[in-house]
Amino acid sequence: MDILSILGAIFGLVALVGGSILKGAGLSGLWSPAAFVIVIIGTFAAILLQTPLSSFRRALAILPWVFRPPPHDPKALIAQMVEWSTLARKQGLLALEPLLEQQHDPFLRKGLQMVVDGMEPEAIRQMLEIESHAQTRRDIAAAKVFEGMGIYAPTLGIIGAVLGLMAVMKNLADPSKLGHGIAAAFTATIYGIASANLAFLPISSKLKGIVHRQEVEREMLIEGLLSIAEGENPRNIESRLSGFVH
Repeated sequence: MDILSILGAIFGLVALVGGSILKGAGLSGLWSPAAFVIVIIGTFAAILLQTPLSSFRRALAILPWVFRPPPHDPKALIAQMVEWSTLARKQGLLALEPLLEQQHDPFLRKGLQMVVDGMEPEAIRQMLEIESHAQTRRDIAAAKVFEGMGIYAPTLGIIGAVLGLMAVMKNLADPSKLGHGIAAAFTATIYGIASANLAFLPISSKLKGIVHRQEVEREMLIEGLLSIAEGENPRNIESRLSGFVH
């Protein structure tokens, strides 16, 4: 679990709800079905119009990464590469074949299979780099789904406020309805700005950081696998891959 994401979500909720209570608006001031429909549903409508189905599905798939990111242990991967290198130098590349079934990462399993098959190092690099870059592009496009939501939500909040003020203008003859009507109108603005700055944009930034981290990890795996294929000294491999950690 990502403790920072959990704390951020809790503090964001406390800031919004606590601020409303301390300002005297109370919890009821934050609830407006009309504002919810205009801002939240409107934001989803806008992003559905903008986003290809594949990117939207990927965005939903990686959303849990905000609170439960994929495993990340580069030092363990380096130790694994050094161990494989030592085994390959002693017994040959075919000695790595039994390890294929133990790999849960499809990218690592594919790269290791290429090494075991004796493919040329340059061919291995080209194929793995193409796959890595394609995966990065897919995941960045998915992360930008939430960035787009963060862009649309404040604008829809303004639309909701304007619609609310239009309703208020129709009741100018009844002063008793003006205060409540104006407060309800500005609730839409709160929905738009709060959802963008406390949810959508932070989620997008968090996911982009994870995607970048995975890309660097794949680069490290490519270098490690190529070094094994070329029969480099395990100590040299460890030294080279340690540069990715620092």
